[in-house]
Amino acid sequence: MPVKDERPDSSHREPHRQDSGARLNWLRAAVLGANDGIVSTAGLVIGVAGATSSTRALLTAGLAGLLAGSLSMAAGEYVSVSTQRDAEKATLDVERAELADDPDAELAELAGLYQAKGLSAALAHRVAEELTAHDALGAHAETELGLDPEQLTNPWHAAGASAVSFAVGALLPLLAIVLPPASVRLFITVGAVLLALAACGWTSARFGRAPVRPAVLRNVLGGALAMAVTYGAGALLGHSGT
Repeated sequence: MPVKDERPDSSHREPHRQDSGARLNWLRAAVLGANDGIVSTAGLVIGVAGATSSTRALLTAGLAGLLAGSLSMAAGEYVSVSTQRDAEKATLDVERAELADDPDAELAELAGLYQAKGLSAALAHRVAEELTAHDALGAHAETELGLDPEQLTNPWHAAGASAVSFAVGALLPLLAIVLPPASVRLFITVGAVLLALAACGWTSARFGRAPVRPAVLRNVLGGALAMAVTYGAGALLGHSGT
């Protein structure tokens, strides 16, 4: 009687995507951007709430913080990623020139890298020859530099993702402080912010495969401290101005 093959059918396996690491980094960056939006805007509106109960003042401060924070995050991310992209392109240009000037030395270098990974000298040289014939720059970029010439970082994508994620995060404390009645708005805002920070800490820990509890505690305690300090400062300034 034939034995049934219990191994999973490889045709139903989800294909491994080469850009999964990049996607994971974008997701993590989006979570961190939302986290920044929550903390900074919550600190701002809580501080203003310590000084005044005016809904108009809270809304104005919150919107100003949301816009300023989103634009600042976008500009900072654009500059940072543009610098990284320029460095990557410059490194690839150097590698391209070396391949044109001395292809034999570059082939030997590539074979040496594969041999260092555990291949025999003969197999490493054969692999290097075949990959060089297919895409010399791509082979060197991946093995020697850890880069993919076709998937360099995009500063516009980074800037847009940072701006959007910050704005989404900032909306939560802004809406929580202006929509409820004045008598409970502070409690609702603090509770909503702490829950959102716990969710961000959990998500970032899962993406990074790190322990969840320390990440959640750090996020929640940091946010609580920020709101306490800004509320105290706002209350002090509000009373001193009366």
